[in-house]
Amino acid sequence: MSRQIVDKLCAAHPGATASDPTTELDSWKVGGKMFACFGDRIDGVCVKTDSVETAQMLIDAGAGTKAPYFHKSWILIGFDSDADELRHRIAVSYDIVFKSLTKKAQKAITGS
Repeated sequence: MSRQIVDKLCAAHPGATASDPTTELDSWKVGGKMFACFGDRIDGVCVKTDSVETAQMLIDAGAGTKAPYFHKSWILIGFDSDADELRHRIAVSYDIVFKSLTKKAQKAITGS
């Protein structure tokens, strides 16, 4: 996996927008809320999980590591991770953040 592939995976989600890394964190957002983030010195992408417990379980299972500087519910998925796992974790992160948006914001994104 590479940054370009992660960008494609993130861009495939409705309403997903890339931030401007010159003015804010290098990340992907939906409804103005971040669901994926990159760093200058990390070889992967940070994604949100549904809980601290899930994040710790994924870390214990070797599916990710602690995401530096983030809340404990976020994990770092390395670019060398299994492609299906990376795709899944990005999708889950997007879904968690999307569901946290107001119903009005969700409808504006989905058009329904």
